[in-house]
Amino acid sequence: MTNLILPDFWNEHEELKNYIDSVKEFNNNDELLKKEAEKVIDKRKTLGLQGLVGDLEVLLINTEMDKQENAVEEYLKFTGYDFNEGYENDYERVYVLSQNNSPDILIKSRKDQDNPYIREEYHPKSQEMINTRIEAFIYSCSDIKKYYEIQKKLGVRFLTEDIVEKENYYMLLTIPSSFTNTSYGVIQWKDNKATYLSKEDKKIEVSLTKPKEKYIEYIKEMDHIATRIQSKDRDAAILEFMELTNYDFNFAIYIEKMNSITNVSRLPKGKVAMVFTAGIEPFKSLEEAGPTEKFVYNYGARPHHIAYNLENIEYSFEKLKEKGMEFLIDLVGDEEEGIVQTFSKPSKSTLIVNEYIYRYGDFDGFFTKDNVADLTASTDKQ
Repeated sequence: MTNLILPDFWNEHEELKNYIDSVKEFNNNDELLKKEAEKVIDKRKTLGLQGLVGDLEVLLINTEMDKQENAVEEYLKFTGYDFNEGYENDYERVYVLSQNNSPDILIKSRKDQDNPYIREEYHPKSQEMINTRIEAFIYSCSDIKKYYEIQKKLGVRFLTEDIVEKENYYMLLTIPSSFTNTSYGVIQWKDNKATYLSKEDKKIEVSLTKPKEKYIEYIKEMDHIATRIQSKDRDAAILEFMELTNYDFNFAIYIEKMNSITNVSRLPKGKVAMVFTAGIEPFKSLEEAGPTEKFVYNYGARPHHIAYNLENIEYSFEKLKEKGMEFLIDLVGDEEEGIVQTFSKPSKSTLIVNEYIYRYGDFDGFFTKDNVADLTASTDKQ
């Protein structure tokens, strides 16, 4: 698997590469990352990329075929998402879930074995569900042809030779990143957003219905998605993401006792933030590893959790437990801190953790340092 941006990605960040190569005991360095991030923003403006890519429009999840309907049922039960449409063709079956003010979630299963996201490395806790993961983040795009032409000249490699055209939209997906093993894509709707079905698809229905429960009304829009990566790939993953979108690197929180850094990237005025979590120092052994590096060892680099805003969080937390959701940790935080959060156990159908989050008053952050430490520690139970 190769990096998305070839061959010039590291050439453009030569100072950063030389620093990493020269340090025997590597530690991440925020000052260098911030400097390189500014260069990316300037480059986007110069090339005409700034403003082309918007918020997260589609989240693409692949599951094993026999777990696909279970995954849909979980989303109906444990999030605000509802079933929108289903379709299949010769190579995949897809269920589309939608929610107001949130990206669509497409839960799909391949009918063939051609899966570009499967790597040869052994990861003990994901080997039994090797096809299961969040595969792609797809962002809105105002001029996909212009985006394609610019990125192609930069050496970005896509899963298809040309822009994919369907009846209702145009779409592009990059090859999986060697840092995150996810694709980044863009979609441009032709007219008003309507359906993902195309002429080669057969429409299908599901017998599942969304429960009519009060707690579900409190589960609101998607807040952020967090990806866990190797320590040495932290800077490269963030810069790569910035070069393919219009997101900016905002800040990082270091939890030294757990060898973990939580890094936040935001789109100005965007809805869904992207979080990258990595070790401060590289993985040495399971005995010495913190929860983040241990997760990457066990599952591979991949998105770890999706966060949803949750109102009336104490009541809703108890109701979610009554309905069968299991949690890695109780609620952490309080009104004085400005935020309350929790992590579910990973789904048996998707391997994804749900985070539920409630902010008090004008608190607009993602966590406090104490909260993120408790949440990170809880994932050691995975």
